[in-house]
Amino acid sequence: MAELGNSIDVSASGLRAQALRMRVIAENLANSDSIATTADGDPYRRRVATFASEVDRNSGATQVTVKSIEADKSAFGRIYQPGNPVADAQGYVEQPNVNPLIEAADMKAAQRSYEANLNAIEAARGMTMRTVDLLK
Repeated sequence: MAELGNSIDVSASGLRAQALRMRVIAENLANSDSIATTADGDPYRRRVATFASEVDRNSGATQVTVKSIEADKSAFGRIYQPGNPVADAQGYVEQPNVNPLIEAADMKAAQRSYEANLNAIEAARGMTMRTVDLLK
């Protein structure tokens, strides 16, 4: 029974990690049009969640944890808008490095991983219930 509990804990750590990943993706999409507020400032920089495995000392199970949320170092886009107050001397405004297609693909991957962890929890819960029924 303890092993089933450990598997639920491992899957729950995956749920938490993917939920955070979805939050970061949502922030990226929400800020995809956020340009700098000053001419020498930077626009919103895309962020990416990275994960690491960590062994739980009590159970010995390997769980996923959020290692960090890092800024994407890719280049900003530029668009010609000479009338914009934050445009540079050539009339270009830097745009965030957020690509909605990449964010959509990342979101789909996070959703599938989240669903897989939910299915694993459901399977472990079902096995636990069947075991309890057998012991009656």
